Amino acid sequence: MDVAGQVIGVGGAVTQFKNGDVVFGACEGAFAEYACAAEANLSQKPESVSFEHAAALPVAGLTALQGLRDKGHLHAGQKVLINGAAGGVGTFAVQIAKASGADVTGVCSTKNIELVRSLGADRVIDYTTEDFTETSERYDLLLDNVGNRTLIAMRHVLRPRGKCVMAGAPKKLWAVFTRVLKAFAWSLFSRKKFKFFIAKINRTDLTTLCELIAAGKLTPVIDRRCPLAETAGALAYVEEGHARAKVVITVP
Repeated sequence: MDVAGQVIGVGGAVTQFKNGDVVFGACEGAFAEYACAAEANLSQKPESVSFEHAAALPVAGLTALQGLRDKGHLHAGQKVLINGAAGGVGTFAVQIAKASGADVTGVCSTKNIELVRSLGADRVIDYTTEDFTETSERYDLLLDNVGNRTLIAMRHVLRPRGKCVMAGAPKKLWAVFTRVLKAFAWSLFSRKKFKFFIAKINRTDLTTLCELIAAGKLTPVIDRRCPLAETAGALAYVEEGHARAKVVITVP
């Protein structure tokens, strides 16, 4: 869905863009030399942001921004835990949470500890040696990008009015439905809230991400750059679940 490129044609009702504009955003069929996107799902690409960085931003960046800000009601001084801190959403979330004045803890594998630290995390938990749900730390907000811990376990690390925003989910469909139902039921009767979340593409928030980049508070992290002809291999690599941050498809 993520896309960045130059406008070569516009519909009759389009008012925000013209041929030659450089844009980024989201659309279906983005792995292509030519793609068609809705006007509302695009924003002007700043000159200071490369095409590759712009293409890495939309879905993952919006998920991190909206998950923390809109669903988690993040504010300065809170203790925030990012599970999956080295992934596409996680690398953005660590930086956005830190830019908002939060105390940030990231969970990742051994090989990604230094990366997560470099993004601004105050502490990093190596999940290969320590289970974050078994520590004595308590958090105001947990952004779960992985879906590899039970709700009971995550509930254990939340403060009395803490929130858990779930951007990731188990791979099996029945497990997803069970998780949604439990989250809804628990949130009705507990001060600790669980929320599932899917990002909404919109120009205002795409612009907000660009403003964070311009201010030096956000930098997209790119693991690999693959040419369009190697898209299948790039997808296979991502589906293994161990990619660091984003993999970008480049078009000649």
